[in-house]
Amino acid sequence: MKRLLFCVGLSLAATGIAQAATSSHMSGAELRKAVSGKTVYLSTSGIVVPISYRSNGTMQGKLQALAAAFAGGNKPADAGRWWIFKHQLCQRWNNWLGKKSYCYKLTRQGDKVTWVRSDGRRGTARIGG
Repeated sequence: MKRLLFCVGLSLAATGIAQAATSSHMSGAELRKAVSGKTVYLSTSGIVVPISYRSNGTMQGKLQALAAAFAGGNKPADAGRWWIFKHQLCQRWNNWLGKKSYCYKLTRQGDKVTWVRSDGRRGTARIGG
């Protein structure tokens, strides 16, 4: 039994080490290449927000009507600006999120992207074409 538990523990540790080795924070250049001209499907609080990042530094997002109602009456669509700063994807909406700027650290592990916002909020995302 001890041997079995040891093997299971060793296997789990090896899996964790392999996953840690394949995940990494995206650098500024990687971020720009990953999002410029693409749509990022940001998952947060049970909703998915598609955000189109244009190569000229502007962005557009659109919430479904029900999600907009749950978001405190926010307008269902908004636009704003995005930029890269210290290996983070930063953005400011014209109306959403109180018009405040937030920066995101993105980590890619295979096809999965996780994000952590500058205020500690976190979630997952998918980057589309």
